[in-house]
Amino acid sequence: MLHEWKNYRFEDIKEVTRKMNIYPVDIMVTGVTGAGKSTTLNALFEREVAKVGRGVDPETMSVISYKLNEVARLWDTPGLGDGVEKDRLHERAMVDTLLKTYTYESKLYGFIDMVIVIIEGINRDMGTTYKLLKDVILPHITPDRVLVAINQADVAMKGRNWDYTSNSPNQELLDYLDNQAISIKKRVREGTGLDIKLPVYYSAEQSWNIGAFYDFIIDNMPVERRKI
Repeated sequence: MLHEWKNYRFEDIKEVTRKMNIYPVDIMVTGVTGAGKSTTLNALFEREVAKVGRGVDPETMSVISYKLNEVARLWDTPGLGDGVEKDRLHERAMVDTLLKTYTYESKLYGFIDMVIVIIEGINRDMGTTYKLLKDVILPHITPDRVLVAINQADVAMKGRNWDYTSNSPNQELLDYLDNQAISIKKRVREGTGLDIKLPVYYSAEQSWNIGAFYDFIIDNMPVERRKI
């Protein structure tokens, strides 16, 4: 069933771009390898726009943009956790994107307006996520423009307590996900000093809670251009 996310709360996003006087708002989507960045984009577009890596090999090797509609553009980035040399290249690509600027009325602004960091539901590699936040993201964009979301809710308990008939979690898994969100908020603050908003959880693979994920982004969009 198609939900046409490209039209979801279109007027709300348009109002944000009107306030900033920019079209479109640019959102970087990042995270460790395997967190499901490309799958998340595909869930929003409801078609395969980003190739998804299977097995141990990631698919996204460079920063690529996809325009969801006339008011929102999403940037898929290579994930960290592929080895020292590859990570160095991927970090550089992300930093270069965050450092990209433009001039408006003789003032300099950052091209990327906000960053969404995707964490995998089973939280296998929080250390790399901390590194991504501390070394790549936070030095180049203010914390109020950074959101963290938890993907792969369907496998958060290794596949247990997910009802594949209704394609949704049962109450035990929902309670677990609520606790995970609170735990991750605390762990991110302890690991990076960043006091994030309580993460939303969803499953891009199962197209579950995508509306809540999108609400999370829209409700926290900046209303001013990113000053440099």
